[in-house]
Amino acid sequence: MAIIETKNLTIIFDMPNNTRITVVEDINLSLEEGEFVAILGPSGAGKSTIVRAIAGLIKPTHGEVLYRGKLVEGVNPGVSMVFQTAALFPWLTVLENVEIGLKAKGVPPKERRERALKMIDLIGLDGFESAYPKELSGGMRQRVGFARALVVEPEVLLMDEPFSGLDVLTAENLRNDLLELWIEKRIPTKTILLITHSIEEAVYLADRVIVLDKNPGRIKQEIYINIPHWRDRESEEFIRLVDRIYSIMMGKPVTAKP
Repeated sequence: MAIIETKNLTIIFDMPNNTRITVVEDINLSLEEGEFVAILGPSGAGKSTIVRAIAGLIKPTHGEVLYRGKLVEGVNPGVSMVFQTAALFPWLTVLENVEIGLKAKGVPPKERRERALKMIDLIGLDGFESAYPKELSGGMRQRVGFARALVVEPEVLLMDEPFSGLDVLTAENLRNDLLELWIEKRIPTKTILLITHSIEEAVYLADRVIVLDKNPGRIKQEIYINIPHWRDRESEEFIRLVDRIYSIMMGKPVTAKP
């Protein structure tokens, strides 16, 4: 059984001028245990809308979202989410920000602190437990966001362009640190879903890439990335896959397959 499924997921927004816009239409996808999946598409394709529907933050207009075969009504209990910006509480320390989700779940204070400190160390923030968000760099704030999402031990980690707001070097370091935790199974998360507009990022991280069309957002094609980690961006196979996905997104003929 898939951990997450969407069946005929369609989301329509009502606009102020009494018109309706279909953002995504008939999205059928499944996330299996052990998969790292990327959703890739142009701006306006509904990528973030899909991930928010999976999280239970947006109610489908038509269709449904299932978690372990059960209909998601309200917030999805099996997922945590990392956003493009960390959205930390500025009046709380790093430790207190990471504890927030555990506190909401009713975890006792002692266990809450122990789990938060362990995750802070795992995510590379040891020594910054008492710091406030304003005292941290953008990359460090995003690490707090990852720690906060992972400490509740979600089965599914949803990531909505979490690296796009960072400089190139910081993004690469955080990307590789997350990938290392995933490959080495040092986090309990069973499935990761990444939203991105970067073809190279999708090919570098994911096992499967779902390409969206837009107006409205529909699944255009799925591509499996059968390259073992760690992946060499300069390898012929990597470059060929990037070019193939680019051609699919641009609507050009695909002349060769890996």
